[in-house]
Amino acid sequence: MASPVGWLNEEPMRSKVEATIEVIRPALQADGGDIELVDVDEDTGVVTVRLVGACGTCPVSSETLKGGVERIMRDRIDGVTEVIDLSQAENAI
Repeated sequence: MASPVGWLNEEPMRSKVEATIEVIRPALQADGGDIELVDVDEDTGVVTVRLVGACGTCPVSSETLKGGVERIMRDRIDGVTEVIDLSQAENAI
């Protein structure tokens, strides 16, 4: 029987995001890129990352972010609503 206070032992969202990034990272590195975790807002479910290396300048990085990184995180982690690439905002300035 599950403990009535089992929710106290749940892994924080940030830890789950970090573990998921480690699963995703080899595919990005294989193409000369990488991903850095910037922030996890557990209230809104928004995960902020920075795509770097080849991923930071790749013309299809938004597809990689939404179709790959965000989809995987939303499938694996309850509460993730969106993944935002901070490097796109930084490059727009």
